[in-house]
Amino acid sequence: MKFNRLIFPIVLLFMPLYISAQSIDSLYKRADSFRELFSTKYYNGISAIEAIEKTDLFWYLTQTPRGMEFMILDAVGKNIKPAFDQEKIASLLADYDDLKKPKPYNLPFRHVVINKSVDTLKFRIEDFNYIISLKEYSISREPVRNAQNRYWGSVQRENVNRKVKSPDGKKEAYISEGNIWVTDLTTDESKKLSYDGSDFEYYSSDINWSPDSRKIVSCKYRPGGDRKLNIISSSPKDQLQPKMFSYDYPKPGDALPIRYPVLFILDEDKQIFYDVPNVEQQYSLGRINWHENSEYFTFHFNRRGHQQYVVYSGDVNGKLYPIVDERADTFIYYNKISTNWLKNGKELLWLSERNGWSHLYLYDVPSGKVKKQITHGEWVVKEVIHVDEAARTVIIKACGMDKGEDPYLEKYYKVSLDNGKLIALTPENANHSVTFSSDFKYMVDSYSRVDMEPTIVIRTVADGKVIYEPENQPDISKAVEAGWRMPEVFSAKGRDGVTDIWGVIIRPVDFDPNKKYPVIEYIYAGPHDSHVPKSFSMVHRCSELSELGFITVMIDGMGTANRSKAFHDVCWQNLKDAGFPDRIAWIKSAAEKYPEMDIDNVGIYGTSAGGQNAMGALLFHPQFYKVGVASCGCHDNRMDKMWWNEQWMGYPVGKHYAESSNVVNAHLLEGHLMLMLGELDNNVDPSSTLQVVDELIKHNKEFEFVMLPGAGHTDGGKYGERKRRDFFVKHLLNEKTPNWNK
Repeated sequence: MKFNRLIFPIVLLFMPLYISAQSIDSLYKRADSFRELFSTKYYNGISAIEAIEKTDLFWYLTQTPRGMEFMILDAVGKNIKPAFDQEKIASLLADYDDLKKPKPYNLPFRHVVINKSVDTLKFRIEDFNYIISLKEYSISREPVRNAQNRYWGSVQRENVNRKVKSPDGKKEAYISEGNIWVTDLTTDESKKLSYDGSDFEYYSSDINWSPDSRKIVSCKYRPGGDRKLNIISSSPKDQLQPKMFSYDYPKPGDALPIRYPVLFILDEDKQIFYDVPNVEQQYSLGRINWHENSEYFTFHFNRRGHQQYVVYSGDVNGKLYPIVDERADTFIYYNKISTNWLKNGKELLWLSERNGWSHLYLYDVPSGKVKKQITHGEWVVKEVIHVDEAARTVIIKACGMDKGEDPYLEKYYKVSLDNGKLIALTPENANHSVTFSSDFKYMVDSYSRVDMEPTIVIRTVADGKVIYEPENQPDISKAVEAGWRMPEVFSAKGRDGVTDIWGVIIRPVDFDPNKKYPVIEYIYAGPHDSHVPKSFSMVHRCSELSELGFITVMIDGMGTANRSKAFHDVCWQNLKDAGFPDRIAWIKSAAEKYPEMDIDNVGIYGTSAGGQNAMGALLFHPQFYKVGVASCGCHDNRMDKMWWNEQWMGYPVGKHYAESSNVVNAHLLEGHLMLMLGELDNNVDPSSTLQVVDELIKHNKEFEFVMLPGAGHTDGGKYGERKRRDFFVKHLLNEKTPNWNK
């Protein structure tokens, strides 16, 4: 008995202390109220902003103690004033019976269009466009035209019935029975230009006239596969019986359409075919553009597998030559391809990762040779914003140039095309959110970090000089007084012990360093971008979850974008990696500094690619991750959309696809898993999750599965969020969850 009395306090000493006297119900209420409590106490920040065309003015939306207010910022006059009388707008809208009586400082719209005279206001509410004269405050509205609701995954239909006028307005081209025709609009006579088209291999309705109206480029088009995604709505709102929906949905390895560029010279009755190398291996062929002299056109060729990307020029004599021939041993991220043709017709500004970092190159168009590399160094050009040919300068958005700072922070620079000289337009150690005036003379810069509230300034684009700093700067003091806690930016070495990995730590408002807190990671390791927030916000994705008694983290591991090419290439044919060795090393380093982080109890959750990642954590790293919630996951890259998965996993489909599959590896499951799925998900095939469910059942694994009727590609919505919270509370805090059925 004496021995037991001695050991009991020692055992207590090492037991993690999670929840104090607060009840679990009160923690849920605190999490639910977090957004409303703190976001409403953040004033004077910019939540939407646009330049007013052909002026030095900007309109923006901000929150003040009164509510949401529209303001106009004058870059030249250096002042801010209300954009319009919001009480009068609310009064005008109140006359419409179908609108609930709007509150002046919570108007039912968040985007406006203001004309250059600042006397007319336009905005949209649901199915109507509203126009208001700001002189006499009169209002009118008209129904929104029924725009075609085009599904994002739809295959481009190239045999549509459309007529394309020539630049001189005298002719009209169209496709009939697979062939291309031209009608002379002065005589109404039609002429058939091609005879080799058919219903099965036809000319594309993407018809491209030369500027002199004497030539046409179209593509001979051979359709590919016709895979459909069929999904069932079990509980439609307009009828009792289920409904089925069908969508175009090519998957990795499916047959793709093939396009062959063809030139027609009308006056000479000529039809010229171009011998494009590897044309039958194309992923895409398009972006056809004529040079202004009508002597040649250009087009882009993306070879399937994304290891070669070519910009070709075709002349009127049938000669084809490459201007740019970009190649990579892993992948070319083709969605980041940036093409800026200079109007002199002889130069092309091109963005490439060929030297291991994303940089600008200036090409000589006639020869197809690189004249010079414009930018250099171990940093990243993210985007070309504006090219000033007269001044021979280009404005770029870039990151990672200033050592010792978070390498993901976006900054703006002006670069000389002649000597590569750089002018830092936004030098502060922050993430810069910039809006330019339409003439690129002025810029509104709201700069901040996750751990630093915003500062708003007006700069000249010429040199970045601050010419106006508004008096009413963003103010978080009231939120801080109410208990809001600033997130922490944290960096640590990755798997190689050399590379810095960056992330964010979020603690609950009543954080006590003497307690232990389970750690939950929100993950999205999609290689198309980096995903940890860099700008200030009162509420981040996992802020509310922290309030239940967790420390939450977000991390960008290797395999994501916006660092070096080598950093990015980790994902190639290996999406199951998801940067986990870096993430685990980062969390361990954070716990060494902050022992209140209980890394014996680590959870993880994510949606879409993040859903694949969250389940993968439990399959491939069960010694570290103990609890996971995966929503609408892309659990097998062979089941998901082609364009995203072939970009990273490559073509042809090989065994590496199976090696990264959560379905194939479902038998490895350890720990606690919840799967969540929207039955109407038309982004990731719902069968991807259901096949995981099937495989887990085959292996007699324990897990939870939540199907959400009527939901699409979702993290679960309000109900899913509650289920996710319950799952982590139960398995990480070892607490009973509220009785929701009481």
